Amino acid sequence: MQANDRICVGAIAGSFGVQGEVRLKSFCAEAAAIADYGPLYTKDGARNFTIKLTRPVSGGLGARLSGIQTKEEADALRGTELYVDRDRLPKLPDDEFYHSDLIGLEVLDTGGAVLGRVIAVHNHGAGDILEINGAGRKTVLMLPFTMAAVPTVDLGAGRVIADLPEGLD
Repeated sequence: MQANDRICVGAIAGSFGVQGEVRLKSFCAEAAAIADYGPLYTKDGARNFTIKLTRPVSGGLGARLSGIQTKEEADALRGTELYVDRDRLPKLPDDEFYHSDLIGLEVLDTGGAVLGRVIAVHNHGAGDILEINGAGRKTVLMLPFTMAAVPTVDLGAGRVIADLPEGLD
């Protein structure tokens, strides 16, 4: 399985309690869905875990991971990103995208000039924002990922077309 055949669906935020439970941060639209996709893998694929959600906790979900029995084992996993095989995830509607599919796409303006590449996708609560760099940019461009600002996403061609809002360049 290649790395791009897996999607990051969450991360371990640390231990919870003294019995090996973890605090899990879910990146799924429905937080609890993280437990529905089967085994979750570490980024390198070396380890995998089955997850049993135990309760909501501050900053995420309490969960038990297969093979994790102690607080120390749970603490050692802090910051570990969890991935699922892409084919286990639901098919998205045509106007929705997994963040990992957007990263690396070339960004062109409506006139065809290269603006750079998507290097990250952020969401601080008010919607997704594409972070764009390259093409001789001195600073990164933070572009709202809306239909108005990004009217075209062509995954097959590896590019997005951006209609930059007034004052954003």
